[in-house]
Amino acid sequence: MSTNTKLSIFALGGMNEIGKNMYAVECMDSIILIDCGNKFPDESLLGIDLIIPDITYLVENQEKVKGLIVTHGHEDHIGGIPFFLKKLNVPVYGTPFTLGLIELKLKEHKLLRESELVTIDGKTKLEFGAIQVEFFKVTHSIPDCLGILFRTPEGNVVHTGDFKFDYTPAKNEHADIHKMAEIGKEGVLLLLSESTNAERKGSTPSEQMVGEHVEEAFMKADGKVILSTFASNVSRLQQVVDASKKSNRKLALLGRSMVNVVEVAMERGYLNVPEGMLIGQQEINTLPPELVTILCTGSQGEPLAALSRLSTGNFRGVEIIAGDTVILAAGPIPGNEKAVTRIVDNLFSLGAKVIYGSGSSSGMHVSGHGYQEDLKLMLTLMRPKYFIPVHGEMRMLHHHRQLAESIGVAEGNTFIMNNGEVVDIQNGEARQTRKIHAGNTYVDGIGVGDVGEIVLRDRRQLSEDGMLVVVLTMSKTEKQLVSNPDTISRGFVYVKNSEELLKDVNKLIAKTVNNLTESERKEWGLIKQQIRKTVGQYLFEHTKKKPMIVPMIIEV
Repeated sequence: MSTNTKLSIFALGGMNEIGKNMYAVECMDSIILIDCGNKFPDESLLGIDLIIPDITYLVENQEKVKGLIVTHGHEDHIGGIPFFLKKLNVPVYGTPFTLGLIELKLKEHKLLRESELVTIDGKTKLEFGAIQVEFFKVTHSIPDCLGILFRTPEGNVVHTGDFKFDYTPAKNEHADIHKMAEIGKEGVLLLLSESTNAERKGSTPSEQMVGEHVEEAFMKADGKVILSTFASNVSRLQQVVDASKKSNRKLALLGRSMVNVVEVAMERGYLNVPEGMLIGQQEINTLPPELVTILCTGSQGEPLAALSRLSTGNFRGVEIIAGDTVILAAGPIPGNEKAVTRIVDNLFSLGAKVIYGSGSSSGMHVSGHGYQEDLKLMLTLMRPKYFIPVHGEMRMLHHHRQLAESIGVAEGNTFIMNNGEVVDIQNGEARQTRKIHAGNTYVDGIGVGDVGEIVLRDRRQLSEDGMLVVVLTMSKTEKQLVSNPDTISRGFVYVKNSEELLKDVNKLIAKTVNNLTESERKEWGLIKQQIRKTVGQYLFEHTKKKPMIVPMIIEV
């Protein structure tokens, strides 16, 4: 152990939140990054498409950033990579399937040619200055997932990635428990472990259970079977293929992400589809309903996804009819429950048989994240001195801390952190005493980071109380009003029902302008400021609303 080195661990995303994962290990002149995901906005972030990590600290220290290691291919771990690489073009390390999904994103952003993608697996060893990196296989709800071991001068640091312990996994993708035990036996200074299901007792059910339920539902179905799930859940896709084969059905894919992921999974050998099974969208109506399976996106209620459009009869050329079976083979992410319920209601209205609900109620989904017993097993295998629970909301992190202490992590050796907070380790002792810059970067259309809190505040004001445009025509030479002010309401009041209010507003505007001195009327900014102030106060007194007031001055 060196006395001259300092090891620092921090996150720019994934602490006290689910999504937007990005963690970092910094030692001497090297920063190694783990994952770079995105998060989808809630209804308060009007117009925002994605939320990605703020990488200001990394840009300021870009000479230290040696590479980005990606644990697996879910959106909350890879969705921010194209935006990251536009600012910091460093090598990206991932397993074959993970890199396949990343390539799709880089092609879309026209970045694939200049990006360096390096294939790794459970046996790969890498070296970045004072840090040596090794990997171990873990089981999750997507193929090719890895945990990471960082060997540093201060000691070994382990990041688990997303995981569960499934003893009967899809395609025999078993976790490398023996290697985990060896790492633990060697000694783990610090463990970072995911916390998504830290509140749920017991062990996560196996994927094998889902396969049996899917097959049973297919055999009982009379009409078409429409199944919606996460496109990245390749084991679920394989179960649908196998059930379609047993029930003698052809398979159609709806939704761009579903088509793309199936293509990558088939290309790289992770999904086996019998020759002749896949059909195009236009062939669905040429076959008897009982011979058709539709695999589609939209299990989270996304309004533009295939399932949502099918549920409202707005998917051109494909419709759900009475007697069709619709299966939602994914649990709703917290916050999406209302959207999913709306789709389920629509499907029942169409006469479909709908199988939905969380995994235990429908049998059609199991989580890819470890329950409490899985988390305790990981802690037992690794036996860390220090522990940082990651990838979870605050209550989940605290539950995980309690689990860690129950299996022997000393009280006070667990760090509950927010994004930007740093744990520094020197001479084997860890302290959390400082912060670096961290936060959210908003993606809005092609704009990245150009929408801040002021713009969002304006959007919220417009969405809640609308806008009132005030048009003033003023003499260029005399700086006097040439005609009466004009007001245009958009989303504030209905003009025909509020003529008296708007007349009074126009009189108030004219009075406000005329009361200004000649020198004040030469300053457009001052005129606009006074109009916003007086009209805003008047409207709030009379309507209890605060529309955005936009004065426009025309000189003639």
